[in-house]
Amino acid sequence: MKQSASFLNNSSQWLAQFDHHNFLSKILDLCTSTNIYIVDKEQRVLYWSAGMETLTGLQHETVIGTICLPECIITPTSLSKQLIQLPNTNGNHTSLNKNVQILQDQDGSFAGGLGLLLPCELTTSEPLAKLTVGSQNFHGILSRSPAMQDVFRLIENAAETTVTVLVRGESGTGKELVARAIHDLSLRKNAPFLAINCAALSSNLLESELFGHVRGAFTGAIKDHSGLFQRAHGGTLFLDEVAELPLELQAKLLRVIQERNYIPVGGSSSISVDVRIVAATHRSLREEVKNGRFREDLMYRLRVVPIFLPPLRERREDIGLLIWHFIHQHNAANFRKIEKIEPHAMRTLLDHSWLGNIRELQNVVEYAFAVGRGTTLRLSELPPEFREPRNVANPINLNLPQSAEQEACAIRQALTQSNNKVGCAAQLLAMSRATFWRKRKLYGL
Repeated sequence: MKQSASFLNNSSQWLAQFDHHNFLSKILDLCTSTNIYIVDKEQRVLYWSAGMETLTGLQHETVIGTICLPECIITPTSLSKQLIQLPNTNGNHTSLNKNVQILQDQDGSFAGGLGLLLPCELTTSEPLAKLTVGSQNFHGILSRSPAMQDVFRLIENAAETTVTVLVRGESGTGKELVARAIHDLSLRKNAPFLAINCAALSSNLLESELFGHVRGAFTGAIKDHSGLFQRAHGGTLFLDEVAELPLELQAKLLRVIQERNYIPVGGSSSISVDVRIVAATHRSLREEVKNGRFREDLMYRLRVVPIFLPPLRERREDIGLLIWHFIHQHNAANFRKIEKIEPHAMRTLLDHSWLGNIRELQNVVEYAFAVGRGTTLRLSELPPEFREPRNVANPINLNLPQSAEQEACAIRQALTQSNNKVGCAAQLLAMSRATFWRKRKLYGL
């Protein structure tokens, strides 16, 4: 990296004499036998070397312009080095080190990436054996939980149709991975897969991003802008946190689903689109409808096929599996290699409630790599909250009343006092964990 930066600084005048397209073409010609590829920001393949053809069995002519393999995807947050398992021509998987460089346009926005796949030497350590035996990698969703097998079957069945799908699950459970799996298994797999978080933008920006705008529609609209619906034509649009969609945009979304057309912001004519919608939320849309925050007709349009993702605490058999999965990803970066986990640290990790689910687990592994050294992951290398004494709050006398309303209130109070730790809340109410979960589900808490 330092050498390339030095070369560019010292040779900018010399480079200026070349046509950039021709110069890049010459460089890529030298790399044809290596496993190198380039994707744009929508993950469409722009370049696929002869080495990639040999490695995957996918020819350059059939890959260019299509969405790249899930294992080869490059996002703005991709690790520079990562261990992946890539399907090969004989149906097995090859372990490879995936090295990526993020590409940015002149404005500094994400424009795609360049990937290089290199063979790696893996040890037959016990943790790696645990990672591969009895596990299933379903289009990037790693699990050996029976509960997730039902989810996988639903995904496969839904992918055979064109109906809208609503993925329900807590934050960090992998809702976008489910949406991408549905897309990759469908007939739309070679068309765009685009995603947007409906809670991340203001109402005006969200409308413009979804439906586009015409020149002069508002101050600053100096040219026409194609919205996500238009850019996702023929493919899939993933609407994350759809419950946060403002009411005025819900009506417009309903029109797109029913009529398959819409009018851009400031426009006068409609645009026809063919887009499959997969939506996701951590809220109950039925509760949102009751509270007047969500249209009932839109709810029914979105949840034709509902898929519920269980939280990580309900698939405990996956915790160790995912821990080692993320450890091996970071081991591939060669900064630190973890070969084992201290027993007390592993017990603490397995007993954790994981309210942030898989995203929280991934962050914990990243923290351990950042603060620790050596080949053993120790308890002292976990975030501070993992090392705090697990004191149960002083029991409160919540003698559960007879009415459902009072019982729900007591459960809510126990959750608040225990900082949403289910085990502690159940102890406060002198309930078994199973009974607490059943009642909590009953009252929608």
